[in-house]
Amino acid sequence: MKRFLTIMIFLAIAFEAYTQKADVKWHTLQEAEMLSRQTPKPIFIDTYTDWCGWCKKMDQETFSNSVIAEILNTKFYPVKFNAEGNESITFLGTTFINDGKAGKAHQLAVALLQGRLSYPTVVFMTQKDKKYQVSPVPGFRQPKEMEILLSYFADQAFETQKWEDYQKSFKGKIE
Repeated sequence: MKRFLTIMIFLAIAFEAYTQKADVKWHTLQEAEMLSRQTPKPIFIDTYTDWCGWCKKMDQETFSNSVIAEILNTKFYPVKFNAEGNESITFLGTTFINDGKAGKAHQLAVALLQGRLSYPTVVFMTQKDKKYQVSPVPGFRQPKEMEILLSYFADQAFETQKWEDYQKSFKGKIE
């Protein structure tokens, strides 16, 4: 009986460790910009709204995954950005406001999403020749899908491989 109990406790601890949720260390846009200047890495921006159910689902299911959190925390400067926020934001030398000209959308959201306002949308900002390239990717992503997407940009595979080819050959940690 003691042996059985010991095995059950061990399995419970192992299961807890395996399914443990992780925290992404989110930065402000200004922090990410400053950090990127000091140590270049891509900036990852989760563009969300308060009313977006799929955004909340992605927070709960995708960003809480330990593999996703590890990739975001080590390979990117992750940022959460409320696309309908009212604060004035200075980013990359330009000040953006929510002036109401795009409905409830903030000027920065319109710029980052290239006018295609859809939530959630994740935005990858990569540098080439000291200039940022902006790549918005709309829609909810399960952890497995997000792992492929994050790796594609973290490994800079987008510079040499088509997305379709990268997806076919990708071997990730998430089953």
